[in-house]
Amino acid sequence: MPASAIRKLVPFADEAKSKGIKVFHLNVGAPDIKSPQCVLDAVRNNKLDHVSYSNSAGMMELRKAFAEKYYRKAGINIDPSELIVTTGGSEGIDIALQIACDEGDELLVMEPFYTNYYTFCYLNKINLKVVHTDISTGFRVPSIDEFEKLVTPRTKAVLVSNPGNPTGTLYSKEDMLALGDFCKKHDLFLISDEVYREFCYSDEPHFSAMNIPGLEQNVILLDSVSKRYNLCGVRIGCIISHNKDVIASALKFGQSRLCAPVYGQIATLGAMDTPDSYFEATKKEYIARRDYALGRLNAMEGVYSPVPGGAFYTIAQIPVDNAENFCKWMLTDFNYNGMTTMVTPAQSFYRTPGCGINHIRLAYVLEVPELEKAMDALEAGLKAYPGRMI
Repeated sequence: MPASAIRKLVPFADEAKSKGIKVFHLNVGAPDIKSPQCVLDAVRNNKLDHVSYSNSAGMMELRKAFAEKYYRKAGINIDPSELIVTTGGSEGIDIALQIACDEGDELLVMEPFYTNYYTFCYLNKINLKVVHTDISTGFRVPSIDEFEKLVTPRTKAVLVSNPGNPTGTLYSKEDMLALGDFCKKHDLFLISDEVYREFCYSDEPHFSAMNIPGLEQNVILLDSVSKRYNLCGVRIGCIISHNKDVIASALKFGQSRLCAPVYGQIATLGAMDTPDSYFEATKKEYIARRDYALGRLNAMEGVYSPVPGGAFYTIAQIPVDNAENFCKWMLTDFNYNGMTTMVTPAQSFYRTPGCGINHIRLAYVLEVPELEKAMDALEAGLKAYPGRMI
């Protein structure tokens, strides 16, 4: 079982904290923004006197609310019967991969990619094959010719994160249509992870894979309330498809784990009443954090990070011999005025040998005054690191 690139350095962070060092966590996408009040009220005011199982597909009231209050507003037309509530977005990934691929089948993913994609491929004996994207181009989608080179009779699906984790790349409507044409040509599933849909920083609106013409039976949409409503701990997501066989299969997986957390579903039902002003304020806050973090990073000697178009992550190239060693050293051997910064070594987001060895992923999930201190510590650490390459 592969270790989590995002969490495997946590013991070193805990040890630093035990010594009185302040650790700024830019390693994990756990925002500090408060959850909507309507969510908290839904949990506090519920009248349950017995917490039993819900339907394995999820509470019908919640499924209807997803379809009518959220997805319709987002321009995605679905029926509640086309949605299964999952235990977080992670379970949705696992289920989608098992539906699309048998043991030994192949999944195409653009690298760098969210590390749990590989974890679930590993667990289900699916071969993950990567199409490389490069930091020098801002991780843009490469030519479809690069996808064509990897197709074999065992290729069953393409998995895309839009906007992307870990890069923050926002894929355009043209990008998604091109991927859709490729999937139609080879009759592949297009599994679209759209967890960060609300965090798009361009004038162009987010284009969902669900809206690709003619691909209705091939698209599997993955989603989660963790980031959108700042509800990481409720562990509620969903898997959506117009393909009735996909949903029937997803329900079998849902039945095997009985149901998603009931109080998480109650919280999510409350989240459906979140006002637009909440999303507008959150997006404005993330743009401010992004602009500050990217400005500081690209002003540091030897550091380069492209400006992300969405989500709240960025990958930066840093002037060190080995980013994982640097990230660990920041926790075990360094502090700046009693402070240090925890970031994620990015090599585990790649599968191509040698890629990402001097890359880190940062999640700009702290407010700007805290980001300022975190960047001060990171910059000081880069200057002091024994393996510095400048």
